[in-house]
Amino acid sequence: MSIDWSLIMENHDKKVKVKGRFLLELRAKVNDLEKQLTDTKNELNRTLGNLRSNRESLKTTTDILDSTKSSLDITKAQLKGTKSKLEENIAELEEETEINVKLNSKSEVLKANLEDANFKISELGTIISNLSSELELSNSQIMGLEKSTTETKEQFQKLITEIQEFNNELTITQDEKTNLNSQLIELNNLLLQKDIEIKELSKLLGDKEKLIDAQTVHIEEIESELAELKPPGEDILAYSYETRITCPMCQAVGKNIREVEDKDTILYYNGPIPMYAKKHVCKKCGYEWH
Repeated sequence: MSIDWSLIMENHDKKVKVKGRFLLELRAKVNDLEKQLTDTKNELNRTLGNLRSNRESLKTTTDILDSTKSSLDITKAQLKGTKSKLEENIAELEEETEINVKLNSKSEVLKANLEDANFKISELGTIISNLSSELELSNSQIMGLEKSTTETKEQFQKLITEIQEFNNELTITQDEKTNLNSQLIELNNLLLQKDIEIKELSKLLGDKEKLIDAQTVHIEEIESELAELKPPGEDILAYSYETRITCPMCQAVGKNIREVEDKDTILYYNGPIPMYAKKHVCKKCGYEWH
């Protein structure tokens, strides 16, 4: 049996009989809406957590990139100055000794991340300083000892090879920086997409909350009308269980006592969904108790 809403709209004070099955269906629909709302809120919380984690990771990566770029620029400038000095000294040695130099190149596969790059840059500064000292010592030895020319030249050849290796490492580091920039762009696009999804979920959540509020008000109105329609004997029988629950503050009973979930007390998890304990709420005074 359905309710004739036209009659009720014509006469708000008119009493209407409603079957209990209709009320049970309404209560089932409200419970389904509350469950959907809980699921939506949990999904929104998980999405927000993922966004925070992605933003922190993005910030950390950006800071590392800025630090690496600054260190690379300083090291590159130092390498250029050292390379110029070495080339001038090698040219002087080639004119005096007229010995052909064969450079042996050594290939390595560098597998390093940003932390390795910072560490290597620090080592390069120390090596360059040591090389400058060795270069000055070699120049003084060449001026005094012609017999040590060959040995000194081999040392210069070794220095040139190391400089070439350092330049190769810098090139690889710059390639890694390019890859990281591409990853940053992808993360920014992902964050933009997630923001759009959050806005859509927030709008959906607001619509569902409005629907639940409207249904709750409607159910309370129906319960009030039913209470007025039922005879005293039936009222005592229907609410025999509810009358046993009494508000400790204002002594209200029956339909004035509502059972809700206690969001502060989680009993267990059903998969990712938390199962909360129950508590009573007095509609008259607002007091809550377990």
